[in-house]
Amino acid sequence: MRRLQPGRPSEYLYGRNAVAEALRGRRRHRRLFVASGIETHGRIVALMEAARVRGIPVIVIPRSELDRMVGSVNHQGVVLETSPYPYVDFAALLDPAPESIVLLLDHLQDPQNIATLLRTAEAAGVRGVVLPERRAAGITPAVVNASAGAVEHLQITLVTNLARAVDTLREHGYWIVALEPGPNAQSLFRAPLPLPLVLLVGAEGHGLSPVLLKRADVQVIIPMLGQIESLNAAVAGSIALYEIVRRLLGQESAEKTETRG
Repeated sequence: MRRLQPGRPSEYLYGRNAVAEALRGRRRHRRLFVASGIETHGRIVALMEAARVRGIPVIVIPRSELDRMVGSVNHQGVVLETSPYPYVDFAALLDPAPESIVLLLDHLQDPQNIATLLRTAEAAGVRGVVLPERRAAGITPAVVNASAGAVEHLQITLVTNLARAVDTLREHGYWIVALEPGPNAQSLFRAPLPLPLVLLVGAEGHGLSPVLLKRADVQVIIPMLGQIESLNAAVAGSIALYEIVRRLLGQESAEKTETRG
């Protein structure tokens, strides 16, 4: 693993899961800091060994120094000095496999919601994630930590114009599915969800912007059977992603059954 060159910008990731996944990811790392007194604990020993294998210096310092380094967050005694998040070029998403799923987030600003969605996206095998450059939370250390490091294994791209990005993805064979209530919305569990597809998820409270919604091939809603009228963006998006995965796995199972027959 290459280390950062002197003078290059750094980020400080914190939390044991986030640091562990970052050590397995694409970033270039400078130093791993560990709070004194915990360096013999099993999980910490594993992190220190993983860093050393990659040629990353491990520095044991007082916990108060870590507190000063990252502020009042639950760093769990470990901080990794590393390069900024490695966003990918949008072109990396433009040659979809038949089962590809892309998640596009329309100006979500709550880091916890974004982190939850990105953790689900990674678990669901999402091909890539599209975020706007402006008026949205990016991949900050707080998002990395809240996602338990899942973002380190995703292809995330920033674009200046979401509508243009949707048009380009459609031109490359993706279907566009909008998760948004409205008179034209179909039940998520009954609507067609052809692959490859882009799932559009809007910001909580504002929903999807009209310019994106009008580009959708399919508009879906999650049926609400209780007293509340809606779910937050992270929960709704996660349910939608796994409904897509459920159908994909069901299709694969049916194809295997036909082959055996």
